[in-house]
Amino acid sequence: MNRNSMRRWLTDHTLLLGAGALYAIALKYFVLPSKVILTGTEGIAAALSYYLDNYWLFITLYLIFQAILLIFAFAFVSRIFATRSLLVVATVVSCLAFLPELQFAHPEPQNERIILVIFGGILAGVAKAIAFQNRGSTGDEDILGAYFAMKYLKPVGLISVFAAIGSTTFGLIMDFLKTGNFEVAINTLMYTAIYIFASAETLNNLYRKFRVTMVAIITYKYEPVGQAITGTFGHRTYTVQPGVGGRSGESFWMVRTIITHEELPQMLEAIEQADPDCFYYHHDIEGVSRRYYIAPIG
Repeated sequence: MNRNSMRRWLTDHTLLLGAGALYAIALKYFVLPSKVILTGTEGIAAALSYYLDNYWLFITLYLIFQAILLIFAFAFVSRIFATRSLLVVATVVSCLAFLPELQFAHPEPQNERIILVIFGGILAGVAKAIAFQNRGSTGDEDILGAYFAMKYLKPVGLISVFAAIGSTTFGLIMDFLKTGNFEVAINTLMYTAIYIFASAETLNNLYRKFRVTMVAIITYKYEPVGQAITGTFGHRTYTVQPGVGGRSGESFWMVRTIITHEELPQMLEAIEQADPDCFYYHHDIEGVSRRYYIAPIG
């Protein structure tokens, strides 16, 4: 391993450790005190821990569920993704177990519960995005999100909404059995919905690997521009179309390519180097064929 590779490896793993610590902070100090239902198997673990008032039950169930999902990641996503997700999950569990007990806000509905929910959702979304950007995840529905994102070209945060349906239903039933109060259960549902969408939207806005955009370049030098596209990302291609300026009457070429948001900055830099005088624009597109290639996570 050369010096650059070693530096990249250390940076990636430091960020993964940071993502795990940040996610644990979001859970321990903001999400769990607010008694909202998490998504996926985390939600089941949280609901049971709320019902029995046992914080360590959450940690134990969380660890068991993540072990199962990490095996799935090894089998169906990628080895690197699973290994890096394991590092993040191990960090989360360690921090949940050993971070000191602190209280930043009062979780009662009449106090700052909404602040805990929103800020916890933002922190969780940032932690998830950092993990994904470094070819890992915080586990749970993010592993399934990576799998279905690659299969169906959908944002990874989208799976959180679907994963929340089952866990939220289970959590609300447990909440109702504990309190016997329908209004309390609905109140928990409202705060849970806020958390889920705050976390999912933060993740989708920060991690754009599966968001697809079309770049259109108007140029007189389509060959250098085309070579810049294929040279920057070997799995990308382009189409060329002749055009005529409406005012000038001059002939030009329009080059189009479809890339991900993750690839966009590097691609635009290469295009500008190939033809500094070109004009380009880009816009998000939907409904891309599943045959469109996106490099796997990890």
